[in-house]
Amino acid sequence: MKKTAKKIVVSGLLVSSLMVGATVGASSEKAELMKGNAVKFFGSAASSISSSVAIPHNYNTLYFSGTVPSVVDRNGATIYERYGDTETQAISILEKFKADLEGKGLSMSDITYLRVYVVPDPALDGKIDYDGWFRAYAKYFNTDENSVKTARSTVGVEGLVHSDWLIEIEAEVAYKGGK
Repeated sequence: MKKTAKKIVVSGLLVSSLMVGATVGASSEKAELMKGNAVKFFGSAASSISSSVAIPHNYNTLYFSGTVPSVVDRNGATIYERYGDTETQAISILEKFKADLEGKGLSMSDITYLRVYVVPDPALDGKIDYDGWFRAYAKYFNTDENSVKTARSTVGVEGLVHSDWLIEIEAEVAYKGGK
């Protein structure tokens, strides 16, 4: 056999071995996920959010549409008097989720994913107040009361439907069948 042909055969065997190893690894990860009978959160212990969430087939899901903040003072002269800053608005939204979930016999620990839209804050020279959102999140997740670290996306957008809103949040919830 020529030297070039041997290299091709050896390369092909190496690639095939790697593919089999990857497939076996992926299969064992999938088997591990399928064994579970509870929601599983994955990711770094150092992170405040999960990188992914596995929801077993025997769970129900609930989706919250984009939820916006409550009015603090309708007669306020500024955004901040009417609705508050980003952190205040986020807390308002998370409190809405909490109340709605409790009314359904669920809790904030049933939230698995958050999709968050934030807009530039005029009081911060048009910069997005990510830190305000992160502080609000930290009051409800990865705490002593609620150890859940949701998977999450935070997206900066140009604007929301109402010019006073600095944040809008969607939530995905997973819960066991009987709740």
